[in-house]
Amino acid sequence: MDNRIVNAKRIVVKVGTSSLIHPSGAINLETFDQLAYTLSALNNQGKELILVSSGAIGVGLNKMHLKKRPTEIGAQQALAAIGQSELMTLFTQRFNHYLTDIAQVLLTHDIFDYPKSNKFVMDTFNCLLNDNVIPIVNENDTVATDELDHKTTFGDNDQLSAIVASHVNADLLIVLSDIDGFYNQNPKKVTNAQLIPVVSEINDTMFTVAGGSGSRFGTGGMQTKLLAAKRMLAENRQMVLANGKDPRIILDILAGKRIGTLFTKSSALTAKQTTSNLSGH
Repeated sequence: MDNRIVNAKRIVVKVGTSSLIHPSGAINLETFDQLAYTLSALNNQGKELILVSSGAIGVGLNKMHLKKRPTEIGAQQALAAIGQSELMTLFTQRFNHYLTDIAQVLLTHDIFDYPKSNKFVMDTFNCLLNDNVIPIVNENDTVATDELDHKTTFGDNDQLSAIVASHVNADLLIVLSDIDGFYNQNPKKVTNAQLIPVVSEINDTMFTVAGGSGSRFGTGGMQTKLLAAKRMLAENRQMVLANGKDPRIILDILAGKRIGTLFTKSSALTAKQTTSNLSGH
């Protein structure tokens, strides 16, 4: 049992599009409900929770009955605007059912780059958490484009969740994805791929193993999750990567059960075991 995880007070949870949207493009209502139930239960226990949720474009595609994600930036941003509204409607319905208040926080990268705007958004987070309100965070896709030296995009919500966790001084980041954790080989291609339970250092070999990007509904892949983990490790924070098929798994993680992959500063032995697993020995 890891006492740092069990005793974590301020927790950022990131849920990916693949957890919220079925492969068919239909909305996974069960995941929305289980996520609301789990976070509400933890909120009632006195935990401070921030949910970073992807899915705006995926929900927008479903709402507009589209099967293919458009390539034009404007069309993607329009879908995100439609989907974000629908996304928050779904979350509001389910969190209301569990008597929990939520708030929407849409961010762009430059908010964190400028001290005044950074202070304002941190004050907002702290006020919401003090009032037992769960902020639901997403990138403000309708205005987030990179031009000249004015950086507004995070690139993906794995990065956004790590940046938020860093700025709000979170104890733990939990990333829910469509995979059980980090493997020594791609488990979707290699049947005997082994799950690595603990990672204490991110190296180039891991990024090679991580491979490409995510699904047609989302932008993330394993590489973006490793980048998020690298940021957490650099700040001596912890991150857990686990399967988001049933978000109630968060309760097991916080109970100290060994689930998914834990990224944490650890012993030299653990680091040696990780390297050995990756090399296949």
